[in-house]
Amino acid sequence: MKASLSPCFLCPRACGARRSEGDKGVCGAGDRIKVARLALHAWEEPCISGTRGSGAVFFSGCNLRCIYCQNAQISWEGFGTEMTPVELAAGLLRLQEAGAHNINLVTAAPYVPLVVEALDRARAEGLRLPVVYNTSAYEEVETLQLLAGYVDVYLPDLKYATPEVAGRLSGAPDYFPVAAAAIQEMLRQVGGEPVFDSAGLIRRGLIVRHLVLPGHLPETHRVLSWIKDNLPHSVPVSLMAQYLPCHRARRFPPLNRRLTADEYNLALAAFFDLGLENGWAQELSAADAAFIPPFDLTGCAGKTSRGAE
Repeated sequence: MKASLSPCFLCPRACGARRSEGDKGVCGAGDRIKVARLALHAWEEPCISGTRGSGAVFFSGCNLRCIYCQNAQISWEGFGTEMTPVELAAGLLRLQEAGAHNINLVTAAPYVPLVVEALDRARAEGLRLPVVYNTSAYEEVETLQLLAGYVDVYLPDLKYATPEVAGRLSGAPDYFPVAAAAIQEMLRQVGGEPVFDSAGLIRRGLIVRHLVLPGHLPETHRVLSWIKDNLPHSVPVSLMAQYLPCHRARRFPPLNRRLTADEYNLALAAFFDLGLENGWAQELSAADAAFIPPFDLTGCAGKTSRGAE
């Protein structure tokens, strides 16, 4: 049943939308893949973007409703172009030909069975790049199990640790237990020891992101504490400072402002105090880069920049 789009129970919303009959789920997805952007992308962690870029596929729709979403036109409004698995497979092969270091599937949860079909076809036609699954972590474990053997690198953003905050900011009070179980499944599939090639590019493993939100430092500390207590020390953590008050955030203080230097320095202090030295941190100026911030980091395997100014 998890592999079915109609009725759809692919994600934790379990809305049961009959997508093959024209219904759209909570995520806004129909019965065809919808892609907003398919291109080389240079603004992930350096072990993903490398020198030539990650082959990013930005899927339309999302099962979260984050009031501060930086990609609301894609996630909330459904901007994008419909395509078949055959067309997506061709797009993946074009990314490989363009020099992408990997295939980066961004918010693919509503389309997992169709994405698997596309990956099967692309592999049969010569796709050999590692596949990155870039996600909010609000994932159904049984759906993730469909990706076993297809995904090489999981890149979840662990957003919250309490139901009140998750419910108020993303409309998902069950976010944390769902995301924690999903990340454990990702760990089971790819292991806790990341594998890098000779150029420092990740080939297999789990990287956990966390976006620091203004006025929510206790939430950051809870998330980082969970990571320390529940994941192997070898799992890299990416602490992000790129928050901007986008979409509806201007109506909801303190999300109506940027992160301050003091806030981010306190987040970094928590990061190091907990012993999470394997990973990366962004410069606070990352939020200035037109919603797609470059990481100002050095190294990939266990090097952390502390340079938030």
